[in-house]
This record gives sequence, structure tokens and C-alpha cells, in this order.
Amino acid sequence: MSAAAAIPQPARPAMNPWVIAPVVAMAAFMEVLDTTIANVALPHIAGSLATSIDQSTWVLTSYLVANAIVLPLNGFFSAAFGRKRYFMGCMALFTISSLLCGMAPNFSILILFRILQGLGGGGLQPGAQAILRDVFPPEKIGAAMATYGIVVVVAPVLGPLLGGFITDNFTWRWCFLINVPVGIITLFFLSILLQDNPSHRRIKLSETKIDYLGLGLLAVGLASLQIMLDRGEDADWFASPLIRTLAVAAVLGISLAVWWEWRHKSPIVNFRMLKEVKNFGFATFGMFMFGSILYGSTTLLPLLVQRMFGYDARQAGMVLAPGGIVVFCLMPLVGFLIPRVATRWLISFGVFWNVVALYMMSRLSLHADFSSLAMCRVVQGLGLAFLFVPFNTAAFAFVPKQKLADASGIINLARNIGGSVGISLSVSFVKQVAQIHQNYLVGRVNVLNPAYRSSLLTLSGAFVHGGLAISAAGRAAQAEIYNMVSRESHMLAYVDAFRVLAIVFLFVLPIAAVLKTPSFKSAPVVVE
Repeated sequence: MSAAAAIPQPARPAMNPWVIAPVVAMAAFMEVLDTTIANVALPHIAGSLATSIDQSTWVLTSYLVANAIVLPLNGFFSAAFGRKRYFMGCMALFTISSLLCGMAPNFSILILFRILQGLGGGGLQPGAQAILRDVFPPEKIGAAMATYGIVVVVAPVLGPLLGGFITDNFTWRWCFLINVPVGIITLFFLSILLQDNPSHRRIKLSETKIDYLGLGLLAVGLASLQIMLDRGEDADWFASPLIRTLAVAAVLGISLAVWWEWRHKSPIVNFRMLKEVKNFGFATFGMFMFGSILYGSTTLLPLLVQRMFGYDARQAGMVLAPGGIVVFCLMPLVGFLIPRVATRWLISFGVFWNVVALYMMSRLSLHADFSSLAMCRVVQGLGLAFLFVPFNTAAFAFVPKQKLADASGIINLARNIGGSVGISLSVSFVKQVAQIHQNYLVGRVNVLNPAYRSSLLTLSGAFVHGGLAISAAGRAAQAEIYNMVSRESHMLAYVDAFRVLAIVFLFVLPIAAVLKTPSFKSAPVVVE
């Protein structure tokens, strides 16, 4: 007589996983796209709603703060409402709030609806990742993660390009309204295709004592950290009392939240997984590093070409686009290699090409052309494709299915916070180092320097030839030399930043070395 299977076959979805994958990936794609699509529209939003450019950045900050708070709570909400109901609820809230953002009559209302959009979107990334990990068999997990990887890596690059096109040809409101038809169609297919796995843990809110203290500490800590990172550069960092207060609140809130949740019997966020589940802690830190480098470099390169080369938003997006195409094309190959090549080698390969790309960026000059800039991004795309999927596959390989939602929320939070840290520190680094370079270069711009005297005479002669008086031509020549010094100092700061990012990326290699390569064979059924 056959006994119960010692290792039961995992439940399989009634629908083909490859039918489910593009639908949940589209939901995550729209959410990730909205983290960057409004960036280039901020001046238009400020002008339309009668606010300053500085204040308009709250359109980005409010979304990221709400997003960060919800991300780690994915496991709790999925268990409370059911994965299908929670995922569809997040998609519905995201779609409705996108409509409301596009119709906002004033800036305050826009920020309110942007917060709601962030709350809804916060469940889409980890939810999609958990669903894909759940419905695919072990031997297809690499391909599933490759599908999700295309979303996460390509969407932030496509956002500014699409946002610039929409803003220039229509109105900034369509940066939000574009989500509505896509959201409605996605919701329709989700209702048909998704089903809850009966093996997943479920909790009853009426019978559960919710950990309000842990939730409150986490919300305060993450909100403070996100606002500090997003506003720190504009507020001159710790010279601002607000930033100092936010820093203290972030450290205390997050530290106390982790300490409390680690010891709580029924934590709202299961941080113990970082220690208890093989690979998960190291892979989560690797995703933090990945997010820092991805978003840091993706922010610096468009800033470089816009400020130093005079590119507009569309042209800056075109510089990034070839890298996104490379990632899109290579992800299926990476999914194919995942079960066949050790994780550490795939990650090491990705790190190598990222370091090469960042080194190429550190060799750029003010004379670089479009093809040189785009080639840097192409090489980086080659490396990025070999990082995201292996890290995620290694992270989830040993996570029990009932904890997939918890794991998805934590690792997505790590990547998002890493991205915020990478953006803030990279932009701040350029600003500070540019000042150092300028001080050094200005010290050499004086009448004792023959090169300075020669340049001053040449420029003055050119301005006189153009019709200026001799005295005015002298002042114009000095101003032009100062502009040249300023541009050169900023260019040196950018190449220094890329060089530092390359060095930091090398620290991913020890993480890759300690990751265990998972087995991708289906679990056997043992019959006694």
C-alpha cells in the first residue's frame, strides 16, 4: 500500500505558466516604469500646477516612499487576503490612482494620488516575482526569472524615453493616464488566469494579532530613509536639520523594526529568512549592490550627456536604449544557461562586463560622440543581463513556497533601497568632486600661466572680431574660460564617479563566491 509522498509534487497551475508569465510581468512592468516615466515631465508638471521645480520632485519622492513601505509587507498581505486577491487589488489601486493622477486639479491632490499609486504598485513587483516562482517547475525557474528580469532592467531605461516622448507630443498627464487601459486589460486577464495555491499559508485577520509596533517602526524608518536619500542633495545633506532628523529616524526605525521583528513570534516581515534560508541573505545583499550600480550609472549617464553635451531628454534616452535592447535579447540566453552553469560563474561574468563598461565610461571626454556613449551602455547591458537572473534564482532556490511572498518583498525592497542609495550618493559625489576639481583648475588659471594668457588673447581677439569692444571682449573671454573650467571639472567628476562605481562593483565577486548553486531537478515522489 502506498504511503503519502515524503516529498510531494508541488501544485501546478491549471493554466500554462507561459500564459501567466507575460500578464504578471506586464503588471510589474507598469509599476517599474512609473518610477522613472515622470522624471522628465517635472518642469511641465511644475508649470501646469503652479509650483516650483524643487517642489515638483515630491511627485517622485511620494511614490518611492509609499512603494518602500509596502514592499516588505507583501508576505503578510498575501497571506491575509490570498495572493490572487491581493495582487489584483494592488493592480486595481494602481490603475485607479493612475487615472486620478492624470486628472489631478492641483499639486497637493496629485501628491495624494501619487502616494496611493505607490501603495498599489508596491505589491506588484514582489507579487509578480512570487507568482512566477510558484507556477513554474524548478527546471524552468531560470527562464521565468529572465522574463521578470527584462521588466526590471528595461523598464527604468524606457521610462524617461517614453516620458519625454509623451510630454513633448501630448501632455504630462498621459504619463499617468497611459497606465489605465493597460491596467484594465491586465486585470481582466489576471482574473481569468491566476489561482491561489492551496498549499500557501493563510491567516485570518480576525484571529490574528497584527504586529502594529513592527509595522509602525518599519514605516517610519523606511519613509525617513527614502525621503532623506531623495531630498538630501537638494537640502545640502547633514547641514540641514530636516535631513539630520530624518537620518536619526531612519536608523532608529529600521534598527528597532529588524530587532523587534526578528524576535516576534508572528512577524509582519520575516527578517529571519536572511539568516535561516540558504543563499537568501547573501543574494539579498547582492541585489542591493546590483540596484546601487544599475540606478547609479543609469542616472549619471543621462545627466552627463544632458549637462555636458547638450542632449535633450529624448537623445539621452536614445543613449540608454541600446543597452536595454541588449538586455532584452540576452535574457532568454541567461535563462537557458541558469540550469547548466554554476551561479557564481554567471555572476562573475556579469560583474566583469559591468566593470569594463564603467571603465569605458571613466575614459570619456568632452569630445565623445553618440556612438561612444551608446557603446558603453551596450557593454553594460551585456553584464546586467548576467546579474539579475542568477541573483534572483539563487535567492529563491531554497525558499519554501509558503514563504515566497515574504522573500519577494524583502529582496525587492533591498534592490529599491540600493537604487535610491546609488542615485543619491552618485549625484552627491559628482557635485562634491566637481568642486574639488574646479578649485584645483582655477588655481592654475592666472596670468603666470602661459597657456592661460594665450587662450585669453585668442578668445579676446575672436570676440573683438565678432564686434565687441576691447574691454567687453576681455570680460567675455574670461567668462568663457571660466565656463570651460567648470565644464572640465564636472566632466572629471563624472569620470571619477564611474571609476568608483567600477571599484565598488568588484565587491560583488566575494558574494558570488559564497552562493550555493541550486539544483533544478523536479522533486521526486517517494513511495513506501
